[in-house]
Amino acid sequence: MFHGSLVALVTPMRADGSIDEDAYARLIEWQIAEGTQGLVPVGTTGESPTLTHDEHKRVVELAIKTAKGRVPIMAGAGSNSTAEAIGLAQHARKAGADAVLVVTPYYNKPTQEGLYRHYIAIADAADIPIYIYNIPGRSVIDMSVETMARLAEHKNIVGVKDATANLTRPLHTTRACGTGFIQLSGEDHTALAFLASGGHGCISVTANITPRLCAEMHAAWGQGELRKAMEIQSRLVPLHDAMFAESNPGPVKYAASLFGYGSAFCRLPLAPISEINAAKMRAALAGLGLLD
Repeated sequence: MFHGSLVALVTPMRADGSIDEDAYARLIEWQIAEGTQGLVPVGTTGESPTLTHDEHKRVVELAIKTAKGRVPIMAGAGSNSTAEAIGLAQHARKAGADAVLVVTPYYNKPTQEGLYRHYIAIADAADIPIYIYNIPGRSVIDMSVETMARLAEHKNIVGVKDATANLTRPLHTTRACGTGFIQLSGEDHTALAFLASGGHGCISVTANITPRLCAEMHAAWGQGELRKAMEIQSRLVPLHDAMFAESNPGPVKYAASLFGYGSAFCRLPLAPISEINAAKMRAALAGLGLLD
C-alpha cells in the first residue's frame, strides 16, 4: 500500500501558533493533485512533539477526512511512553488511518529488548499495520537489524521508515526481514540510492514543496528510466540542502509559507530560521523555477 513518493506533512499554523485547518486541507489537496502517493501526518515534520494530544488526533482526523481514501494515510503515533503510543495508535485505527508510524522511544534509551517489547505491546494492543521509525539522529537509539527481524514476525509490524542514511542497512534488512517487509527512506538526499538498495519509497520532507518532482522521480525509477530519475534527484539536491540547513521543520515551514500553506511559525523550542538560510531556501526554489 505504501510505496513511491510519500510526504511527511507539515502542520500549517497561523502566526499566533494555532493550527490552520484550511491551509492544511489545501496542502493535502495539492499533494494529491501533484501525484503524492501517501500522506504521513503528525510525524517530526508535523511538529508532533509540541502538539497536544487533542491537536494530534485532530490533525490525523483532518488528513483522513480530506484525503477521502484517494491516497493512504500513515499516522504518526510514536511516544517514549508505550501507553501513550498505544493510545495514539488505537485512535488512528478508529479514525480510519491505514497504518501508523511509531518512532523509537527517545530520551529513555531502551535496550534492544526494551525496543522489542515496546513495539510488540503496541502491535498487540492496536490492530493496525505498524511502521517502525528508526531515526537515531533524533532518538539516540538505533534499532538493530536483528531486533527488526524479530519484530517483523508480528503480523501487524510490516515495515520501516529508515532515517539512518546508511545505505547498507536496507540490504541487510531485506535479508533479515524478507522482501515483503516494506522499507521507506526517511532521508531525502539518499532516496534514490535507497531504492537501488532494495527500498520501496521515501517519506519525504521536500515533497511538501515539490510533490510533482518527487513523484516523477519515483515514477521514473519504477519505469526503469534511471537517467531521468537521477536527473531529477540531481536537480533537487540544492533544495534538500536548504531543507536541512536547520532543524526540521523550520526550513520547510518557511518554504510552505512562501506558497500560502500557513505561516513560517514553528512552536518553541524551534526558532525562526536565520535570514541566511531563508535566502538559501529562496535561491533553491528559484533555481527550480518555483519562485521569481
